[in-house]
Amino acid sequence: MTSANAANVSLRDMPLPPVPFRSSVMQIEPGWIDYNGHLNMAYYNVMMDRAIDEMWLQLGMGPAYMKARHGSSFTAECHVRYVREIHLGDPVQVTVYLLASDEKRIHTFEELRHATEGWISATSENMTLHIDMNARKVAPFPLDIQARVRDVVSSHAGLPRPEGIGRKVAMPSK
Repeated sequence: MTSANAANVSLRDMPLPPVPFRSSVMQIEPGWIDYNGHLNMAYYNVMMDRAIDEMWLQLGMGPAYMKARHGSSFTAECHVRYVREIHLGDPVQVTVYLLASDEKRIHTFEELRHATEGWISATSENMTLHIDMNARKVAPFPLDIQARVRDVVSSHAGLPRPEGIGRKVAMPSK
């Protein structure tokens, strides 16, 4: 059995991620705190990216997928909203919603929450592209990955839509 076939077999045997997906609980690192005494804006993206990596593993798109099938994903667009300060010592968890997908893209929305109190610290809306790593160009997901992503998008479709989807950066209207 080739490593690509082994990846397919294990993907079929894997249960779908929970609805919605929740990352493991993460801790803020001391070096991530800025001179304002809160989490520096760059590290919100780090934490949300780590959560996406956890979910991608459950979709069959982790490092083994890249090595065996030469596919990966790149973020094409990201809109982060900073809702409430988070500080050193606050445990955080990211909720990930798969909103839509097609043969080459996945539209996600993440909420970074205080892990014990539940309030939202930040949100991130993203468009992710599937990449053929040999050509380093956008390419369709393999059919088995497309099907798995569609299944997760369908399972998330019944959830209430999080506040903030589709927001844009603009000056308030007068």
